[in-house]
Amino acid sequence: MTDIEDRADIEELVVGFYRAAFADPTLGPIFTEVAKLDLDRHLPIMCDFWETVLLRADNYRRNALQLHLDLHARHPLTADHFGRWLALWTRAVDDRFAGPVADRAKVQAVTIAGSMLRRLAGRSGSAFETITRRDEGEHADARHLP
Repeated sequence: MTDIEDRADIEELVVGFYRAAFADPTLGPIFTEVAKLDLDRHLPIMCDFWETVLLRADNYRRNALQLHLDLHARHPLTADHFGRWLALWTRAVDDRFAGPVADRAKVQAVTIAGSMLRRLAGRSGSAFETITRRDEGEHADARHLP
């Protein structure tokens, strides 16, 4: 297996992922019934996103968080949804590619999913949320622990 090297590799990965996601009983209905995603229109956008993330192409200019906030308002997105998304993404990567960029695709997906899930819950997107300082005799506020 080769590593992810160019736009054609990104397209192969993204198309393979979305085929699996649309067929998935957990994610498929969100894409087809809630988001009513036009896959032909969406695929080039997602290729731009992943090409920017993985190959530093600098051609994605949208607000991914806002799109997910809008979707979340119509159908709450949960940790289970993001976990399933990660499982399908990881499988799509592992079935097609191996190497440092493929590894980065999986690491970045974990980072993005975690940040997105925290932001949808109204928290900071950072995995390093602020830990509050406690006064003597008080307990730390566990909501602020990462």
